[in-house]
Amino acid sequence: MKYNLELIQYINHFEKITNTQVKDCFFEEEKLIFIVNPGQASKAVGKNGVNAKKFVSQTNKRIKITEFNEDPIKFINSLISPIKAEEITLENKLVKIKVNATKDKGLLIGRNSKNLENLKKVVQKYFQDIEDIKII
Repeated sequence: MKYNLELIQYINHFEKITNTQVKDCFFEEEKLIFIVNPGQASKAVGKNGVNAKKFVSQTNKRIKITEFNEDPIKFINSLISPIKAEEITLENKLVKIKVNATKDKGLLIGRNSKNLENLKKVVQKYFQDIEDIKII
C-alpha cells in the first residue's frame, strides 16, 4: 500500500501527539484507522482519551485506534471492536465471526458488504493465508 502526502501528514501528526509508532493507517469511509504496535493502543488513546480527542479536534477527522497482534483472531477482535464477537474461529483459511445481535451482524457486514470487504482487505494484508471471512 502506498501512502499519499495527506496520509503521511496524518501519521506524523498522530505519532507526535501520541508518542507511539503507527504500523499502518488508512481511510475507511470518513474515518482514519490507525493500527499501532502491540501494547501501544492505550498509550495512543491517552488517559481519558486525551490524545485521541486532541488529534480529532486538531484534524477534524474521526479516528479508530486498534492494536496489531500476531494472532489473527486477537487482531480481528481488536479491529471489530466495540462489537463483541461471541466467537471467532479460523479453520481451513476461513475466519468465522459469530455475533449474537442482528444489529452487530449488520454493522460488521455493512451496506453492500462494504465493511466486511474492508475487514477482509486489512486482515489479508497481514495474514495472507486467510482467504475469506464469514459473519454468522
